[in-house]
Amino acid sequence: MTIKLYNTLTRQKETFKTIEENKVKMYVCGPTVYNYIHVGNARPAIVFDTVRRFLEYSGYEVEYVLNFTDVDDKLIKAANELNEEVPDIADRFIKAYKEDVSKLNVKEAVHHPRVTETMDDIISFIEELIEKDFAYEADGDVYFRTRSFDEYGKLSHQSIDELRSGARIQVGEKKR
Repeated sequence: MTIKLYNTLTRQKETFKTIEENKVKMYVCGPTVYNYIHVGNARPAIVFDTVRRFLEYSGYEVEYVLNFTDVDDKLIKAANELNEEVPDIADRFIKAYKEDVSKLNVKEAVHHPRVTETMDDIISFIEELIEKDFAYEADGDVYFRTRSFDEYGKLSHQSIDELRSGARIQVGEKKR
């Protein structure tokens, strides 16, 4: 069976080709676990479960990975409001997430990495971006220097000059 998928970069349907024969490695960005899931969390769970099942039905071995963001400003805020520890809140809502998506008949991921388990790699990657002048630090926060990357916007087919400041996130004084 030939599978064709829409390639956002080329804006064309293209034949699906795997790196390893009959194997697909699929990574899906999972929820930030500071509260119960909502429709915005359920949608990707259902959509990517459907893709996974279709690939499996088509004969592929699928290694499906979905992460949990278990440290974040939202989690810290919730911990402060509830007078609890961040890991306790994360654990509770990871358990609730798994229960809720199982009720939607979503298959369990093969792996569920947590941000806290890969923090050293994340810090190392960010330090490398700063060293290469792709990012900069301002008052304890790190920002990506979009104009340092010539292909920024290539996948979305948007130029930096056409993007509106503050359209997605609040414009900060520290941003360049």
